[in-house]
Amino acid sequence: MHSYQDLISIFERCFFSDYNTRLLLGEEEPVYLPADANRSYHAIIFAHGFFSSALHESAHWLIAGEQRRQQIDYGYWYIPDGRNEQQQALFQQVEVKPQAIEWILSIAAGYPFRFSIDNLNGCESDTDRFRKSVYQQVAVYCRQGLSKRTQILRNALCHYYNTSPELEINQFNPLTR
Repeated sequence: MHSYQDLISIFERCFFSDYNTRLLLGEEEPVYLPADANRSYHAIIFAHGFFSSALHESAHWLIAGEQRRQQIDYGYWYIPDGRNEQQQALFQQVEVKPQAIEWILSIAAGYPFRFSIDNLNGCESDTDRFRKSVYQQVAVYCRQGLSKRTQILRNALCHYYNTSPELEINQFNPLTR
């Protein structure tokens, strides 16, 4: 069974003492909030208790550099569901790496991964091309390795969920939907 509370605890053990960052359940849209006068720690807030949302928001944090982690939502723009074709193409371009990391973390947790185009009320987009781009990015990570923080979380997930610590492209099905 996959519980977001377990993921919160794992993340806390991995990163709170060194990065002053917590993974938290939210009720609305996900958001990253750097520490401020009202909160002494950085907060990665994921949506509605969804395990996949917690993995995805963790992936964004794992990719963000130190300067980005000092800004609300890492300083990136976000246009909600209902994007036009150009906006959706840009969204999918910047989502390749986070979704690749999410997929890697999902495999480490033994949890099913699903691609997200996050635009149910917007224009249609080339989802096959997006899926291929994410898969190709996973292949790059398998060849070149993961960042230090990503490897720390991946190792902790593999240990907790008793999955293989090896990272190999044959663990990923390019036909995943």
